[in-house]
Amino acid sequence: MDLSNLYLLSASEAARLIRDGIISSVQLVESCLARIREVDPGVQAWAFLHPDYSLAQARAADERRLSGQPIGALHGVPVAIKDIFDTADFPTEYGSPIYAGHTPSRDATVVSLLRSAGAVILGKTVTTEFAYFSPGKTRNPHNVEHTPGGSSSGSAAAVAAEMVPLAIGSQTNGSTIRPAAYCGVVGFKPTHGLISRYRALALSRTLDHVGLFARSIADIALLAEQLVGYDENDPDIQPRAPIPFSQVAAEEPPLTPIFAFIKTPVWERTDDDTRAGFAEIMEQLGAQVEELELFPSAEKAWQWHQTIMSAEMASNFERIWRSAAAFSDQLRSQIQLGRKVLAIDYQRALSQIAPMQESFVELFEQRYDAILTPAAPSAAPKGINSTGDPAFCTLWTLCGMPCITLPLLESSDRLPIGVQLVGARNGDAKLLRTARWLAAKVAAT
Repeated sequence: MDLSNLYLLSASEAARLIRDGIISSVQLVESCLARIREVDPGVQAWAFLHPDYSLAQARAADERRLSGQPIGALHGVPVAIKDIFDTADFPTEYGSPIYAGHTPSRDATVVSLLRSAGAVILGKTVTTEFAYFSPGKTRNPHNVEHTPGGSSSGSAAAVAAEMVPLAIGSQTNGSTIRPAAYCGVVGFKPTHGLISRYRALALSRTLDHVGLFARSIADIALLAEQLVGYDENDPDIQPRAPIPFSQVAAEEPPLTPIFAFIKTPVWERTDDDTRAGFAEIMEQLGAQVEELELFPSAEKAWQWHQTIMSAEMASNFERIWRSAAAFSDQLRSQIQLGRKVLAIDYQRALSQIAPMQESFVELFEQRYDAILTPAAPSAAPKGINSTGDPAFCTLWTLCGMPCITLPLLESSDRLPIGVQLVGARNGDAKLLRTARWLAAKVAAT
């Protein structure tokens, strides 16, 4: 085995090889660090790295395995963490100079769960300022003149550039799905309230989700299994039985999936490459896809999302509003907007979510396995002063539905275009299974 290319391993393969003693965690982490030294000067995906500490974690993982002690499903596998999740052994600066040098006393729940699964926390990845729109330093690995998206730019780029097999991000609008699509990796936003957000930067309780990045659906399933679970510290998480993501995702669907293709009111923003690509997928699916109109009650979802997000961000940022001079113009404007939202408008927007969710429940119960829609209006736009348009994620984030983007299409200038699938709430494992079927279908056509 070529030890210099271990960075190419999937997380699932790496975990198996480490478990079987064929490779060590140290060898894998050394390979990833060498890859980072090679490509990150151009991509700039990392906010914080400490190679010696990463290798120390790997050595401890190898010693534990050799001692015969129990090991977790991600034992010795490196994972990247978006720099909005608290880490007790790395700084957590939220992409803002206001928190320069800030090191929390405890880990976020997702970080603790990763450690329990044996993962090596390789480092912290770049986020936009406070996970909003102002870009960080990260560049798109496919073309550094194009945006990697936001706000989980570093996580998506690190996985896409083969520096790490897994990464954690977040989504309040389109911050997982959009950068995953732009960077050409698999991005997954689970059902709202499925993965704990405790000790992660809070923008909006109603809208915040943890997001996952990998280069395969199988790796997404493996990662999700380690992170889903009850946490009394997150008020939106309820106790539930474990979800066998990997088992379900690997199964063949009992019936051939049926897709609902929904353009939504923002379809007019798509470019020619995206329209042509989706026309090809529609043709490949044939009778397995049906085009539907979005029901009228959801057409104002983008307005309701903005009302909720701005109001809740204003509340969550109240403590540091005195530091607004250090905010970007974009963030300051958003919070100022939120501070002006009337209580009646905020409550009205919140009240619209449940009826929309119920309408989608009926749609899935009728006959459909997933909704098919773009992940973004186009491939990654040229320019690094913008993170792109999240409009194709807004509705599904507002409704808290699980979403996955797959790198199935390509633009005329050879940049990836993401295909987004949306599933029924709490149907996350089935969505991964449907996504695997679609990826195989497109690859075989």
